[in-house]
Amino acid sequence: MSVKTERDYSNRSLFEKLGVRSDMHVAICGITEERFVLELNARLASAASQHLRTKYDAIFVQIDAPRDLARIARGAAHLKPDGALWVFHPKGRGASPTDAEVRAAGIAAGLVDNKISALSDTHTATRYVIPVAKRPSGSSRPDSNLTS
Repeated sequence: MSVKTERDYSNRSLFEKLGVRSDMHVAICGITEERFVLELNARLASAASQHLRTKYDAIFVQIDAPRDLARIARGAAHLKPDGALWVFHPKGRGASPTDAEVRAAGIAAGLVDNKISALSDTHTATRYVIPVAKRPSGSSRPDSNLTS
């Protein structure tokens, strides 16, 4: 019988947990934390786009109110087949939108959630990807361009 060992992520930086690599084509949408944007851009060969214009390896979207949920569908339309849409959303009791509302918006956009990470005391980061079955044939396996 094999026992699965749980990975220890406690020593990884936030950007390692988010799978950010210098060669990635990245976009941000609604991110209000200036420090996050500065640190993200410091890790990238080319600064993150602040407008969704093409296909991206990773898109970071901030959701702070129910009206922001439309950003998830917009981001999903700009993902590369093996890309990741990270949604930063409020956490805890009384969060609006709720985790369930964020997840429902991701599913409605044709995505599945497959990773969650604490972003801050007030926000959670949830990763959404295009399901493998919906990717064009020949595209990479899930997380091929992401660090788990």
